[in-house]
Amino acid sequence: MTVEQKLKEVDKVIAQGPYDASWESLCHYPVPQWYQDAKFGIFIHWGVYSVPAFSSEWYPRFMYDKERREYEHHIRTYGPQKEFGYKDFIPMFKAEHFNADEWMDLFEQAGAKYVMPVAEHHDGFQMYESELSRWNAKNMGPCRDVIGELKQAADKRGLVFCLSNHRAEHCWFFNKGLEYDSDVTDPAYEDFYGNQQEGGDKTQDIYVEQPSEAHLKGWLARACEMVDKYRPQVVWFDWWIQNIAFKPYIKKFAAYYYNRAVQWGLDVAINYKYQAYAFHSAVLDIERGALDYLHPRFWQTDTAIATNSWGYTEDNHYKNPVDIVCDLVDIVSKNGCMLLNVGPKADGTITEEERSVLLSVGEWLKRNGEGIYGTTYWQKYGEGPTKITGGYFQDSDPVPYTSEDIRFTFKKGNLYAFVMRYPDDGRLLIRSYPRDPENKSQTGEFDIEEISVLGYEADVTFSQDSEGLHIQVKGNIKTDYPVCLKIKIN
Repeated sequence: MTVEQKLKEVDKVIAQGPYDASWESLCHYPVPQWYQDAKFGIFIHWGVYSVPAFSSEWYPRFMYDKERREYEHHIRTYGPQKEFGYKDFIPMFKAEHFNADEWMDLFEQAGAKYVMPVAEHHDGFQMYESELSRWNAKNMGPCRDVIGELKQAADKRGLVFCLSNHRAEHCWFFNKGLEYDSDVTDPAYEDFYGNQQEGGDKTQDIYVEQPSEAHLKGWLARACEMVDKYRPQVVWFDWWIQNIAFKPYIKKFAAYYYNRAVQWGLDVAINYKYQAYAFHSAVLDIERGALDYLHPRFWQTDTAIATNSWGYTEDNHYKNPVDIVCDLVDIVSKNGCMLLNVGPKADGTITEEERSVLLSVGEWLKRNGEGIYGTTYWQKYGEGPTKITGGYFQDSDPVPYTSEDIRFTFKKGNLYAFVMRYPDDGRLLIRSYPRDPENKSQTGEFDIEEISVLGYEADVTFSQDSEGLHIQVKGNIKTDYPVCLKIKIN
């Protein structure tokens, strides 16, 4: 199938409705309930960039940039870029130990409800069988339909299957290789590296530079092919689709995807960053950060276990699972969900460090999942002295929570209060739940029937006054993780 043939199919599906490629139509699309209930998913950055395992998944770009350390590292390790370019890593990407079932078993143990492998990163190498490009994992490297195997394994376990697409940036991703004699300039590989835009870093300016029509059409065709082959229930897009030239194409994609979902009887969603999609037409995603307020519309954080890279590198620095759980609780309290990334090695194995983190998160969710899965937000997201810094790329340092920091969720008449740092004496005060006979409008007008601690055997006594809800917990609770109080109200 050619790009033009695929685009004719796209137009036909859009014409059949019910959604058309306008914000007026797309903003009526509802957020799936399964998504709002899931709260926790696994992102997977795995591709050819895991072979050099140096710096980050942006190695493909930086290895051609003379101003970057990756450039010199590449020459020392592999030779000049003319003789050994990024394409030459593909035969080394063998995935000899890749086992989709083992991955999904681990993600299930981690408590994830959905999984999202990267279908195509900025490098333009598709991790799935494609009719639109020969540069894919079925034809080269592993010689396996990686995405197909992951979907089959996820479906067997009831994990909702999703996909991410990062191709928008491909039009400039290798352009540093145009500045000297490298394999990027070789016409024999133009169908892989693409017709790169010149101008260095200026091509990253989403408000100035315009990708070619061929790139835009190819982007749309590939995204729709991916949807048709694997029927993902979330499609995640990286930045740069907010470039003004992309606007007609991202609207077309949404109309096509939403109409396909109606045909298939699936509830799906699109993730976007910054201001790419109109509010209410898709689900906002905050990369490596979060919101510092309770948002009325469901949203998502995507972050990674490694602080320095999304893909595997030999120098990855890994987060403490306690900090990941604290982030998860804070995000869920604000009507969000967490998409947590792992970066497998080139051979298809997941590092022991990431396995340990995932299993630790899973153990915590076994105890406390009742207060996470299927919950909604309360009248306020939380209380306490500690406030996070909202926005993108704010997750590098742990948040110094105290025993006064509480985060709330709600479900079926139960208020769940997460104590972010549990005190040794078990004495707690929730100021958001006072009871003052002289002020009936306060929250505490609802009677509390019982308070218990999720995952622990403990005796709980409580009282209320104008200061708040006083709680005394007696039990052997020694943990660095958040502790969840289940407050059953009448």
